[in-house]
Amino acid sequence: MKIIADLCIVPMGVGPSVSRYIREVRDIIEASGLVHVMHANGTNIEGEMAAVTAVVEACCARLTELGVERVFCTLVFSTRTDKPQTMADKLAAIAD
Repeated sequence: MKIIADLCIVPMGVGPSVSRYIREVRDIIEASGLVHVMHANGTNIEGEMAAVTAVVEACCARLTELGVERVFCTLVFSTRTDKPQTMADKLAAIAD
């Protein structure tokens, strides 16, 4: 099942700056080959549900390897079965 997801991963207990950890997350998502767009509070990802959730699991595993003892994640996603739809399609539908 294809999804468009919004992922937010927060490494907890590592201090006020998490950019070091988010760079690691970014690298994993980029290496996955999934279409994605980072934004100020997370990343939009599109792909098959199994592939997206596998990437989320890989991100959490990498943070654990880096010594993060607690990771807070939100993953919100939508599906559409009446027609194929990408993130770009959704944005084009609201363009002036």
